[in-house]
Amino acid sequence: MEKMAKNMCMNTEFSKILKDLMKNHNLNQLQLAGMLGIRQSQISNWLNGKSLPGYYSIKLLCEKLKISANDLF
Repeated sequence: MEKMAKNMCMNTEFSKILKDLMKNHNLNQLQLAGMLGIRQSQISNWLNGKSLPGYYSIKLLCEKLKISANDLF
């Protein structure tokens, strides 16, 4: 139960950070998905706290948005 609560908190925090980054870069879900070469539904899941990106997506996010992984988490 404790692990699940920790994961939900991490997902929520990542979601907030991603929303802020998208706003700052004037990106919508479809545009970000296109930049990363993934489905828009994956971005939606990240923003809704349903999942977190994998290593490859994190790497791409950092490269495309010119940020460090620390900025995402």
